[in-house]
Order: sequence, then C-alpha cells, then structure tokens
Amino acid sequence: MPIKPLLSETYSENDILASAANILEEKFTQTPTFSSAAETKSFLQFKMAALEHETFCIMHLNSQHHLIEFEELFRGTINAAAVYPREVVKSVLAHNASAVILVHNHPSGVPEPSESDKTLTRSLKAALALIDVPVLDHIVVGKECVSFAERGLL
Repeated sequence: MPIKPLLSETYSENDILASAANILEEKFTQTPTFSSAAETKSFLQFKMAALEHETFCIMHLNSQHHLIEFEELFRGTINAAAVYPREVVKSVLAHNASAVILVHNHPSGVPEPSESDKTLTRSLKAALALIDVPVLDHIVVGKECVSFAERGLL
C-alpha cells in the first residue's frame, strides 16, 4: 500500500494512523520484535486504537516470533464481537503458526478486560493447546493497551 503524504489537508487522522500502522507492520514482519509486550502494544495501538467497532484479531507468529500475518477474524458492534474457537483454530492451522497473540479492541477506550474476555482467553488457550500452539498474550486495545501476560492472566 503506498504511503499517503502526511502534510496534506485531505487526509484524516485515521488515514495517517493507518499509514503509520502499515509502516510498522512492514518493519515487524522483517524483524523478530514480537517477543516483548511493549513492542507489541506499540504496534497494536497504531493498528487498532481508532476503530469504532469491536474487532478480534490474531497475530500469527512463526517459531522466531516473526509476524506471519495480522488477521482480523471477527468484527462486531460498538461493544461486542462474537468469537468462535473453531474458526480461530482453523485460521491458526491455515497460517501454520507456531504461536499466536490474541488481540481485540474496546472502542470505549477503556482497555480493562471483562470477565467474558478472560473466559474467552481461557477457552482459546485450551483449544490451541490441543494443536500445540501457545497463546503468548491477549492484548486489549483502548486508549492504552492491557496485556494479559503482564497481568498474569494467561
């Protein structure tokens, strides 16, 4: 995707953030930087913070934690997205991922994980364990990012 000029009056803040996210995504697909929560959260903040609907994504990683693909799997409404473990497992197998980072946003801007977020994470972690694919983290994106791994929730 070509990068749009940043100084033009015709581009919105969302256009500029999308361009920045694409630059970061290209950078992160070439280097093994998704092994720390801080670097991952920085990438995701650009990628998802401005979304106005809840979206569940997966970062498919290879064995060195290089990004294979950042995939939007489910799109919901302003406060919910239905996530199906079967579809998550199918996607992970299709990408031949060695590990994953689960990601979703809270359009409200408040990234505090809900009880349903915690339950979903446990369910997906168990499903992916059956195919020997570890869940490295689940990150909730809002005005800031919350890492399940950093909070000891995995």
